[in-house]
Amino acid sequence: MAYLTTTGSGQPVLILKEGTTRSRGKEAQRNNIMAARVIGEVLKTTLGPRGMDKMLIDSLGDITITNDGAAILKEIDVEHPAAKMMVEIAKTQDDMVGDGTTSAVVLSSELLKKAEELLEQNIHPTILVSGFRKAGQKAIEIINKTAQPLDTNDKKTLLKVALTSMSSKSLGSARDHLAEITIEAVKQITEQRGDKTIADIDNIQLIKKTGKSLLETQLIKGIIIDKEVVNPGMPKLKENAKVVLLDSALEIEKTEISAEIRIKDPSQMKAFLDQETTMMQDMVTKIKASGANIVFCQKGIDDMVQHFLAKEGIIAARRVKESDMEKLARATGGRIVSDLDDLKKDDLGFAGLVEERKIGDDKLIFVEKCKDPHAVAILIRAGLERLVDEAERAMTDSLSVVSDVIENNQIVPGGGAIEIEIAKELRKYATKVGGREQLAVEAFADAVEVIPRTLAENAGLEPIDIIVELRSVHDKDDGKFKGLNVFTGKLQDSITNGVIEPIIVKEQAIKSASESAALILRIDDVITAKAPKAPAGPPGGMED
Repeated sequence: MAYLTTTGSGQPVLILKEGTTRSRGKEAQRNNIMAARVIGEVLKTTLGPRGMDKMLIDSLGDITITNDGAAILKEIDVEHPAAKMMVEIAKTQDDMVGDGTTSAVVLSSELLKKAEELLEQNIHPTILVSGFRKAGQKAIEIINKTAQPLDTNDKKTLLKVALTSMSSKSLGSARDHLAEITIEAVKQITEQRGDKTIADIDNIQLIKKTGKSLLETQLIKGIIIDKEVVNPGMPKLKENAKVVLLDSALEIEKTEISAEIRIKDPSQMKAFLDQETTMMQDMVTKIKASGANIVFCQKGIDDMVQHFLAKEGIIAARRVKESDMEKLARATGGRIVSDLDDLKKDDLGFAGLVEERKIGDDKLIFVEKCKDPHAVAILIRAGLERLVDEAERAMTDSLSVVSDVIENNQIVPGGGAIEIEIAKELRKYATKVGGREQLAVEAFADAVEVIPRTLAENAGLEPIDIIVELRSVHDKDDGKFKGLNVFTGKLQDSITNGVIEPIIVKEQAIKSASESAALILRIDDVITAKAPKAPAGPPGGMED
C-alpha cells in the first residue's frame, strides 16, 4: 500500500510510491539483527580445527564442499540487506588479511545478539554503538600489548603460523608438505622497498590440476603458462633459455581504412606476396638477432611467422594473459617489449628450463629454474576436484598469513587465548567507562568469548567448563598465552605449542565486527521499494 498522511484540513497526501514497504523502530532493528545472526549461525559450526564442512549446491547443480568462511558466503545467495553486510565483512577480511573470515562474522553476530538483549532493557542504540566503539579500540590496544615479536628468519615458527591457518582444512598428512611450500614461496617473492618489507602474494601463481595426490603439489621457481607451443614443428624443451616478452602481435597489420590494390600482371602479385613474407621473415630475424630462443606473445602470431620461428628452433606461445606476462617478467628478469625494433639483449629474461608438459588432457608450458625469481608458481595436485579446490583455499589462507607475519612480524596466541585476555581486560576497563556505556563494554567482553566457546562446542567439549577454566588461568600473571587444545580438551600455552596467528588478522576481525555491528544497530527504519515487474512476453509465446 502507499504511505499516506493528511494535511490539517484532512486532505490526503501520497508520500511513498505504491508497493513500497516500511518497517520502523524496534521491528526494523529486530529484523536486521535476526538476519545478521542467521549468517553467524551458519558459519559458527565451521570454526576451528574440529569445525564441520558445508555442502553448497548452486543453481546449476555444481557442488562445493568447504569450511572456509569466505568461500561459503561467496557461494550462498543472500537476499536480506543486513545479511549482505555480513557477507561484506567476510569479503573485507579476506581482501585485507586473507584469513579470519569466520571469526569476524561469528563475532559480529554475537555482538548483535548481546546488543539485542540490551535493547530489550531500553538502552538506546546510540549508547550501545558508542560503548562498542570504545571497547573495539581498547581491544586493539590489548592485542598489541599481548603480541609477541617474531623472527621472520625462524622457519619453525613460520611453519606453525602456516599450519594454524590450515588446521581447519581437511588435508590430512599433506598439511606439513603444503605449509613448507607456502613458506618457501612467500620467502621467494618477498622484497624490500625502502624500510618496508613487502610480500605481495599476487606474485604467487596457483595452478590446479586434478590427478596424482596432494603430496605431489610442487613449487615451481618460475611460472606455468596455461598454453601450448603454437606450432608442432617447434621444439618442446629448451635449457638455458633466453626469453623475449612481447605485447604486440607477430602479424602483418591490416589497414584501418578499406583500401584497394590494382594489380595488372602476375609478377606484381608475386612481388606483393613476397613483400608480406619478407616482412614476417624480418620479425623472426630481429628475434633471432637478439639471441632469444623463447617467445611469449600477448597477442596473435601469424601462421607464416610460426613457420619461420619453427625453422629457427624457437619455441613460441601466443595470447598469454597480461597477468601471466607480468609474472614472467618478474620471474625471468626480462622486460615486456612493445616494438621489435626496440628489442635488445638487455630486454631478454633467463630461465634454466622451458618445457611443454602434458598434465591430464592439458598441455602447459613450464618456465622454471629462473635466477632469483620474484614471481613463482605452485602446481596443486589432488585425486579429486573438490580436494584440489579445498587445497587451493587452504594454500591461499596459508600464503596470506605467512605474508602477514613477514610484513608485520608480530603474533598472538590462538586457541581462544587472545579472546579470553581481551574479555578479562575489557571487564576491568568497563568500570572506568561507567554509566550505561559500561553495559555495552561488558557486552562486548562477553561477545568476544564466543570464539573459545565455539571452538569448545565444535570439538565436542563442555563450553561452560572450558570458559570458566580459561578465565581462572588468565587471572594469573603467567596465564595470558593459555588457550584450548581442541584435540586433548586441555589448556596449553598456545605460543609454545605452535597455535599462533598474525596480529593483523585479529585486529582486522575486531575492527570489522565492531563496525558492522554499529552500522546495523544505528538503522531504525527500513524502506523497501517495490521490485520492478518483469516485462510481459507476447501473447501465445510468438510475435505477430
